[in-house]
Amino acid sequence: MCEANAYLMKEKEPALIMESVDRIEPEEDGICIVNIFGDQKLIKGFIHSVSLVDHKIFIQENA
Repeated sequence: MCEANAYLMKEKEPALIMESVDRIEPEEDGICIVNIFGDQKLIKGFIHSVSLVDHKIFIQENA
């Protein structure tokens, strides 16, 4: 499987916000992440970094 987990960047450690992310879609006011079950979340922020080997997506909230 090639899904990734999405994390929201926090002060001390990234916080898991969704597992098994299949799609990341840019939206006018943020990023929409969708998992393999069709669940979706709109995060008002931007991609901080992506680790392809570790299957992790790090998202930074807008200030």
